[in-house]
This record gives sequence, structure tokens and C-alpha cells, in this order.
Amino acid sequence: MVHLKNDQYLPINSTDIVHRARELCSDMNASVRVARVASTFLELDVSVNSTDLDTLVGKLCSIGELDNTRHVIEEKIEKDEGLKDGIFYFNSERFWESHESLEGVWKKCYGTEKELVQGIILLAVAFAHSQKDESRVGVGMLSRALEKLGVSPSMYGPINVDRIRNKIKDMQKTQKLTIFEI
Repeated sequence: MVHLKNDQYLPINSTDIVHRARELCSDMNASVRVARVASTFLELDVSVNSTDLDTLVGKLCSIGELDNTRHVIEEKIEKDEGLKDGIFYFNSERFWESHESLEGVWKKCYGTEKELVQGIILLAVAFAHSQKDESRVGVGMLSRALEKLGVSPSMYGPINVDRIRNKIKDMQKTQKLTIFEI
């Protein structure tokens, strides 16, 4: 994952950013799969040999200054740490990474807790879709997210689940995704 600073792009520019990034690294053995546009950064989902990462970043910096890179792999971390990371990434508009962290939590849960975590994951994925200018897909996911949250407790660790349910209902009424912190 390559994050570039963003001071000009909107989600509607996502496809153009992917095409430009692919053009810039066309002479390399690298793949740019997706660009997600957040308010302060661009998130490029890339595949490249670690030895070529600096070269790739050098080429991509014409799109935006480097913010950070992260090798995203399935981590084996404790549930509390995964939840903490998932919240951090969600609140930092790094929704795909939030999804990945929370999936690690989900795998360690059972019953209604598993459903609740899946609901939060679906919300993160909905926002990740909106960052690719796929808001309709994201809005469509809200019903499933709300269904998974069900009648779970109002709090899940530090997460106010009732607030999330209310935010989802508001977004369903307006048919517009509105980013918020959990």
C-alpha cells in the first residue's frame, strides 16, 4: 500500500489516478490495482518487489508526495490490538486497512460478537468503495452492515454501536455516505 499526500483529488479522480500510476510504472514489474481517494491522502494498492519499491515511489511522486508505505499482510495479533488498529485506521480514513485489521478480530469472535464486528467491517468497506467513486455500491452495503449490527449491545469496547446504527440510518435516508469516526 502506498499513501501519497492529497491536496487536489476527489474520489471521482480515482480511475484517472490508477491509469496515470500504471502509465508511470509501465516499464517496471509492478501492478497498481486500485486508487482510493481520502481527504488528505491517496491510497494506491500496489504489488511490487520490495527491491523496486523506492523506484516505484519515485515514479508515483509526480502524482503526490509520499506519505507512507505499508506492506499489508494478514497479521496474527491479539483481538484487542486488532480492534485498536481497526479503529485507528477507520478514524484515519484508511478504510481498507481498517477492514483488514477488523477481519483479524472477526476471525476470533463467535455468535453476536462476530456479527457485530462484521457489520463494522461492512461499513469500512462501504467507505472504501466511496473512495473509489463507487458511492452507490457503498450505500448499497449499508443495509447489510445494519443487519449485521442487529440488536447487539450499544457499546463494543470503545465503539458506540448505537451511534453507528444511527449514522447508517441517516445515510440510508439521504442515500449519501458521510464519513465519521467510530
